[in-house]
Amino acid sequence: MESRLSSSTSILGNHSDLLALLAFKDGITQDPLHIMKSWNHTLHFCKWTGVICNPANQRVTLLNLDSQRLVGSLSPSIGNLTFLSAINLQNNSFHGEIPQEIGRLTYLQDISMGFNSIGGNLPSNLSHCTNLRTLNLSYNNISGHIPDQLSSLSKIHYFGLAVNSLKGSIPPWIGNFSSLFTLSLGRNSFQGSIPDDLGRLCRLGKFQVSGNDLSGEIPSSLYNISSIYFFSVSVNRLQGSFPIDVGLNLPNLQIFYVDLNNFTGSIPMSLSNATELEEIDFGGNGMTGPVPMNLGSLKHLIKLSFQNNSLGSGQSSDLNFLIFLNNCTNLQALSLAGNLLGGELRDSIGNLSSLITELVLGSNLIHGSIPAGIGNLASLTLLGMEANLFSGSIPATLGKLKKLQKLYLNDNRLSGLIPSSLGNLTQLIGVFMEKNNLEGNIPASLGNCQNLLELDFSYNKLNGTIPKEV
Repeated sequence: MESRLSSSTSILGNHSDLLALLAFKDGITQDPLHIMKSWNHTLHFCKWTGVICNPANQRVTLLNLDSQRLVGSLSPSIGNLTFLSAINLQNNSFHGEIPQEIGRLTYLQDISMGFNSIGGNLPSNLSHCTNLRTLNLSYNNISGHIPDQLSSLSKIHYFGLAVNSLKGSIPPWIGNFSSLFTLSLGRNSFQGSIPDDLGRLCRLGKFQVSGNDLSGEIPSSLYNISSIYFFSVSVNRLQGSFPIDVGLNLPNLQIFYVDLNNFTGSIPMSLSNATELEEIDFGGNGMTGPVPMNLGSLKHLIKLSFQNNSLGSGQSSDLNFLIFLNNCTNLQALSLAGNLLGGELRDSIGNLSSLITELVLGSNLIHGSIPAGIGNLASLTLLGMEANLFSGSIPATLGKLKKLQKLYLNDNRLSGLIPSSLGNLTQLIGVFMEKNNLEGNIPASLGNCQNLLELDFSYNKLNGTIPKEV
């Protein structure tokens, strides 16, 4: 009697799963890859594309339709897939709201619906999915506040709501998620301060709150979470200075983005202790003082940006740190524009990484001649040296930069001829040399630069005619 009862319960369960999947299919309005073609009565639903069942009871446990170009809305019947543990609908074009019925799925551990067009509010009934470990709804159109009911998701490991239209403050109770590894809330409209409670997230690896409207100072407790490898607070209204021991307390840092805020104080020398650092961006703040000499010890460094601060003091020693960056053999982008850096550029600049594609030094107080050694940086696509005090002639060695696309030498004190070797730079899109003291003719060799869209030689002492080749 008992086995007959369990058997009939299983059949009923199988039937409810079948009906729920068919209702899901009915919500699909476009299916260019014909994924739903297999979803028919000639095949058992456990064999349908994207459907995985428990072999013991033939109940649906996984729905995986990642990147299938599906368009449609989510049927409330999804809440009838009682044994569902994971649903992956990432990178499709689902729209409408997430049905509240999803809260019935108490076995659910993974919701991945990023990169869709899902709107509405976050369903408060998600609070019943207390086994949830991954909630990834990034890159959608979800609005409203994060419901306080979600504080019950105590097993959450990945909390991803970036690039939506969420507002209000970041809930302090997120600090109770003791297993949290990824907190991704960037590019929303969150306001207020970063809660001090987040400092209790002792397993946190990725902290991403950039692109909001957050204010106040970063809680000091956050700087003590030694497991953090990705730290991004860019594009907010945060202020204050950085602890001098930040690199000692965050030894696993790989990414450190604090750009476009209102931070002040000096660049912490201890960053060199975070030996795994790959990308550092302090751009667009009010940082002062020298650039630390010891950043050259960061062997994995790929990007270093200090642009648009108040670093340096117009002194000859301001650029001494550059020679140590020659040790960063993986460096691809160096941006120091918009500071108060003085001194002369040494020929050793040509010993920077052979991988460097962007060298941006504009709007500083650098004087002297442009070193010929820059011609050794064969991977450069962007060279920005505008609005400085450079004098002397333009070195012919710039003609060795075969990958260069944009060259900014405007607003300096350069004199002499425009080197004909620039005609070797066939990838050039823009050349800006206005407001100098350049003489002679425009070289006909520039006619080789077939990709040129912008060419500005105004406010110089050039003569002759524009070559017909140009």
